[in-house]
Amino acid sequence: MSDQFLEDFVKQNLFPLVVPINYDTLKLLKDDERKIVLMIVDDVEDEKSKVLIKILRAAASANRDLVFGYVGVKQWEDFAETFEVYKETKLPKMFVWDGNEEYSTVIGSESIDEQDQGSQIMHLLEGYREGSVIHKQVSGPTFMGFIHSVLRIRTLYIVVFVGAVIAFFLIITKEEPLTVGTRDHVDHASSSSTSQGESKEAHRFGEKED
Repeated sequence: MSDQFLEDFVKQNLFPLVVPINYDTLKLLKDDERKIVLMIVDDVEDEKSKVLIKILRAAASANRDLVFGYVGVKQWEDFAETFEVYKETKLPKMFVWDGNEEYSTVIGSESIDEQDQGSQIMHLLEGYREGSVIHKQVSGPTFMGFIHSVLRIRTLYIVVFVGAVIAFFLIITKEEPLTVGTRDHVDHASSSSTSQGESKEAHRFGEKED
């Protein structure tokens, strides 16, 4: 029992109170079995979003059995769209995500207004724990699908870079023998011309002697 408590304690304190959702944090979260309270804003760099993130951090400190995360549409639009967040969607939007294919919106707390945001977040958490939710499926790639898609993009960049480096060295190694060969040819031609010139001069000198 104590070992399980220690394991849960370590997991709950492995991440900061509020986690910015990106490729790297998704990889870390894949082994965490806790549900993710996810907030989607328009832009995480916006001042209003920063204030809301601070409020979210306060709620997270009292609910360590959940992971709290946030992401901006401007920072990762494709990810946001998998949760039916589009240009006309009212933001900020909050829901509870299982980290894979399913997420739950709390009835009456689908979005957060500007007034008394702390109470709205607490109401969302209470509604979730009471089961007042609507279960939905993500509309795009699954959790692992995001990791694999980003991994493929990074792999493609690496392959292109390595290919460019190899091509560059091939061009260099191909040109060097050609340059050396040309110099040898020029040197040989110059020495031949010099020899021919000397022979002609010697021949003329012999004629004068006669």
